[in-house]
Amino acid sequence: MPILHAIVLGLVQGLSEFLPISSSGHLLLVPWLFGWDDFGGPDGDRIKKTFDVALHFGTFIAVLGYFRRDVVTYVREGTRLVFKRSIPATTDGKLAWFFVLSTIPAAVIGALFEDAIDERLGTPIIIAISLIVFGVLLGWADRMAGKRQLEAFGARDALLVGAAQALALNPGTSRSGITMTGARALGFDRDSAARISFVMSLPVIFGAVVFKTLGAITDGIPSDLYWPMAIGIITSGISGWIAIWGTLRYIRTRSFTPFVVYRIAAGILVLALIGIGFRDASL
Repeated sequence: MPILHAIVLGLVQGLSEFLPISSSGHLLLVPWLFGWDDFGGPDGDRIKKTFDVALHFGTFIAVLGYFRRDVVTYVREGTRLVFKRSIPATTDGKLAWFFVLSTIPAAVIGALFEDAIDERLGTPIIIAISLIVFGVLLGWADRMAGKRQLEAFGARDALLVGAAQALALNPGTSRSGITMTGARALGFDRDSAARISFVMSLPVIFGAVVFKTLGAITDGIPSDLYWPMAIGIITSGISGWIAIWGTLRYIRTRSFTPFVVYRIAAGILVLALIGIGFRDASL
C-alpha cells in the first residue's frame, strides 16, 4: 500500500468517525472512487480488515485522549458504585454503567450477524442510499428543540440509543450520526447528543479493536503493511481529535444541517457515478 493511500484513509477515518457522515462507508467509497486496489489477492479481505483495525485504534486514542478526564471520572465512580455500595451513587457512576449498557445491542447483533453484514452490505448503492436516508433522519431529529442535558441520560436512553447504534453496522449509516440522531430524538440538546455519541464510541471501538486484533495476530500481519499501519494510526488519531474538537465547538451555536446536506449530496453523487457508468456498482 502506498503511504499516500494510508495518509488519505487515515484522514478519512479520523474525520468521518466523529463527524456524522459514516466512516465505514467512506473507507469503502474512497478507494472505489479513485480506483485503488491496495487489498487485492486471496488474502485481500483479511489484510483490509487488519488495516481498518489500525485506523480504528487511532480514533480510539483520539477520543480517549480528548475525554481523558471524563473517562477517569467514569471509571473511578463506576467502579466505586460496584465495590462500595454503602456510598450513595453519583451521577457519573450511573452514567458510566449506562454507557456500558448502551453498547450491548450493537455487540450482540454484530456478533450474531457479522458474516451476513460483510457479505450483503457495504456495496456503493447501499452506502449511497444509507447516506441519504439516515442523513434525512438526522435532519428531522435535529429540528426537535431538545433541552435535556448529559446528566439526564438514563437506562432507557442507553438502550434506545444503543439500539440505534446497532444500525451503524451497515456501512453508510454512521455510528456517530445515528447515535446523535437517537439522542436528539430523545430530547437531548446538540452538545449533549454529541458527547453521548463520542463517549459511547469508547467501549465499541475498544471492543472491536481488541477482537479484531487477536484475529490479525493469529493470521499474521504482512511485513509490508507495518509502515502504512503506523502512518494510518497517526493520521486517524490526529484528524479524529480535530474532528471531535471541531464538532463540539461547531454545534454549540449551529445545527447539523451542513452534515445532512453533505450526506445527501454524497449519496446522489455516488448513485450518479454508477448511473453514468463511471464506476461499477460493486466494490
